[in-house]
Amino acid sequence: MIETHAHIYAEQFKEDIGHVIERSQEAGIEKIIMPNIDHTSIDAMMELEEEYPDYCIATMGLHPCSVKKDFEKELYIVEEWLNKREFTAIGEMGTDLYWDTTFEEQQIEAFKIQAEWAAKLGKPIIIHCRESLDLTIDLVSKIKTDQLSGVFHCFNGTVEQANRIIELGFYLGLGGVTTFKNAGMDKVIPELDEDWLVLETDSPYLAPTPNRGKRNEPAYLELIAQKIADYREMSLVDLKAQTTRNARKLFQLND
Repeated sequence: MIETHAHIYAEQFKEDIGHVIERSQEAGIEKIIMPNIDHTSIDAMMELEEEYPDYCIATMGLHPCSVKKDFEKELYIVEEWLNKREFTAIGEMGTDLYWDTTFEEQQIEAFKIQAEWAAKLGKPIIIHCRESLDLTIDLVSKIKTDQLSGVFHCFNGTVEQANRIIELGFYLGLGGVTTFKNAGMDKVIPELDEDWLVLETDSPYLAPTPNRGKRNEPAYLELIAQKIADYREMSLVDLKAQTTRNARKLFQLND
C-alpha cells in the first residue's frame, strides 16, 4: 500500500516516530506522502524525509487553515522551496469553512496561485476541502487545465460529487471516515470508479474504527483498506493492488 496523506512529522509523533515507521513497514506500506501545513512544519518534515529517504516523501504547500491576512508571506516561502528543489506534489492546500469563514476569499486566492504553480511544474495538488466540497469542485472546474491533476483528500461526499471530481481528472482520497458508521460511506464506496481511489490516514487525525478517538498512524491504513474492500465486495489483495497503482500514477512514483 501507499499512504497518500500523513502528517507524521507532527508533534504527536515526536516520542516514538521510529516505532511508528516500523509498524507502517510491517503493515506493508511502501511509501508515505507527507503533506506540508505551513512554514512551521517544514523543518520537521524535511528532517523526516532525510532520515527515511524514498520512504517518507515531502510535499510543499499552504494549508487553508494557515491562510490569514498575511498569506502572501506564507506563499512566498512555499514558492522559495518549489524553486529550490523538486517535490512530489503541492499541498496540502484548499479551502476550509468549518472553523471560520473570515478568510474565504484569501483561501480561494491562495488555492488559485498554488494550482497555477502545480500546472506549471506538472505536479498534482493535494486538496483539503472541509465543509466546502461543492465550492472546491466548482473552483477546480473553473481553473482546470490538462496540466492540472490531484486528489480530493478525505473524501466523504456523495456519488454525484465523486463523479464530478473524477470527470475533472482528480482522485478521491479515502481515509478513516470511511469506517465510521454514521458517515454513510457504505452506500457511496461501492459506486465509485476504482481507477480513481487512493488510500490515506491523515495521521495523526481521524483514526479508523475501532481506534476512533485515538492518535491515528499509517499502520492503520490496513483497517481502512479492509473496510473499503468489504464495501466493494472485492478481495483485500485486489483493492491494495489497484489503489497502489493509482497512487503511483497520481504522484509519479517509481519502484
